[in-house]
Amino acid sequence: METVVSGIRPTGNLHLGNYFGAVKNFLKMQNDAHCFFFIADYHSLTTHPTPADLHKSGRQVLAEYLACGIDPDKSVIYMQSDLPQTAELYLLLNMNAYVGELERVTSFKDKIRKQPNPINAGLLTYPVLMAADILIHHAAKVPVGKDQEQHLEMTRTFGNRFNRLYKTDYFPEPVAYNFGEALVKIPGLDGSGKMGKSEGEGNAVFLIDTDEVIKKKVMRAVTDSGPTLPNSEKPDSIKNLFTLMGVVSAPETISFFEEKYNDCTIRYGDMKKQLAEDMIKFISPIREKN
Repeated sequence: METVVSGIRPTGNLHLGNYFGAVKNFLKMQNDAHCFFFIADYHSLTTHPTPADLHKSGRQVLAEYLACGIDPDKSVIYMQSDLPQTAELYLLLNMNAYVGELERVTSFKDKIRKQPNPINAGLLTYPVLMAADILIHHAAKVPVGKDQEQHLEMTRTFGNRFNRLYKTDYFPEPVAYNFGEALVKIPGLDGSGKMGKSEGEGNAVFLIDTDEVIKKKVMRAVTDSGPTLPNSEKPDSIKNLFTLMGVVSAPETISFFEEKYNDCTIRYGDMKKQLAEDMIKFISPIREKN
């Protein structure tokens, strides 16, 4: 079977973006691939978590992996820091990584705009550590979201550069594992960008959120005053709601609200209530196992 590798940073509880951007694919892969799923505690050090928070979050992510259905009898689940060879390979790859190419990484440029000072070297070399995580296992495939596509391309660059410099074919070229579907990017509830922990508490719906918390978050989601012309183009905030509905709601539910939007009779309050109910229905079984 092909080797597949993926990890997630232990920076807090998992949310729907984590589930549909990563964990959902993990569940499919573990039955027909040799899977390594790791908790990326080294990666989380770029944001300087306290030791207590880091250990707690690592255990919580592990518990949520298991609650979502990751089976340790089918897959290898480990803490990134428990594999010291990853740090060693990270060092070796850094010797052949160029500052200029790292500074051009889109995610790095986005992050330094948000936190202009101080910029630690770990943030700059984040793609090199990600490459080490993948190449250490000679992975053939890596499930990635849209924001990680560039990092995967850099992994191929670093692996090929190593092979060329040392006249070997030691590292294979990993490719994206997306099951032939479009890479998933789950939007947040604030009307812009992806769902994430760093964008604020109200932006993300977590897998441990209570029914009441989910309802409150969804009802506060950003909307507009509604369409004024039939079949109008949806603004980003409304597209986000339909995208979220697309991953948790039944097709007939989505079609119903699409029709209401297109004929200018949509009531966002009704749509949000339905979206919250469908999120609760999806999350409840996972939360109960956690």
